[in-house]
Amino acid sequence: MTPTQTVKALAALAHETRLAVFRMLVQAGPEGLTPGGIAEALAIAASPLSFHLKELTHAGLIAARPDGRKIYYSANFTAMNDLVAYLTENCCGGAACEATGATDACCAP
Repeated sequence: MTPTQTVKALAALAHETRLAVFRMLVQAGPEGLTPGGIAEALAIAASPLSFHLKELTHAGLIAARPDGRKIYYSANFTAMNDLVAYLTENCCGGAACEATGATDACCAP
């Protein structure tokens, strides 16, 4: 993942609604969800949800899949894993590390 792609992905996730939508789609798995299902579960109107889905799609974090008259959105797990890998690739200077708590540094002295 390039720095530009990373910034796009992080910017897309830096909104409470988009983060909630993305997390919901991650939980839904590869089958994904329809916009109606997402809107109902998160109590979001269709118009703002459409905007948020567009932003997540533009960042490459989700994909749309038509199925007849419905569209299913699902998380792009490759992009998600690439983002996490990019953020952690230099953790502990390449040495093995283990986080022992939420506030602990990732590296043991």
